[in-house]
Amino acid sequence: MGKKIVVVNAGPRKGWNTDTLITEAARGAESAEAEIERFDLFRLEKYTGCISCFGCKKEKFKGRCICRDGLTPVLDAIRQSDGLIIGSPNYLSNLTASFRALYERLIFQNLTYTLEAPCCNEHPIPVLLVMTSNAPDTMYMNLLNEYQQTLNTFVGPTKVLVSGETLQLKDYSSTDWPWTMFDPDARINRHDTVFPEECRKAFEMGLNMVGEEV
Repeated sequence: MGKKIVVVNAGPRKGWNTDTLITEAARGAESAEAEIERFDLFRLEKYTGCISCFGCKKEKFKGRCICRDGLTPVLDAIRQSDGLIIGSPNYLSNLTASFRALYERLIFQNLTYTLEAPCCNEHPIPVLLVMTSNAPDTMYMNLLNEYQQTLNTFVGPTKVLVSGETLQLKDYSSTDWPWTMFDPDARINRHDTVFPEECRKAFEMGLNMVGEEV
């Protein structure tokens, strides 16, 4: 029986950069006969970040968020999976609020507040964290390193893929978007030359995830 990989899109735009990269990573996993279960956070029922109820700190619920809302099936699926692919665009120097809501609840349920065993996750899984941004690739590496370290500790060994200076519009010449901050020709050229390589890398990372042993 093939492994189960959960794919989470924490961005709102179907068919654009984040969606494309995580889809390619999922295709890579599927090519290794993994079963894919996908969630688009912007299309779920209403949910929130952690509400600090501390239910997950009770022994009978240890490692399980007890808040019931649109994120519950996502958290349940991740808990039963063999790998997690999650992608988010960068909004105002961080990942999306939707990503943060899931991240808070994914991490906090495994945090015990005990010195002896600070993490109660007994089923670590490999993680691929994808971030897209209109800034250069290296601009937010400190932020991503922090996410990576926390995910390493509470979910499983995490790899990061960054796509920067992304194409945000199909037509930068439209008078609807009088943006002078970007060089449209450079953005289009990068999308035509570099982005396909990033898609291939995402595919390979998804493929390799299936063979990872944690």
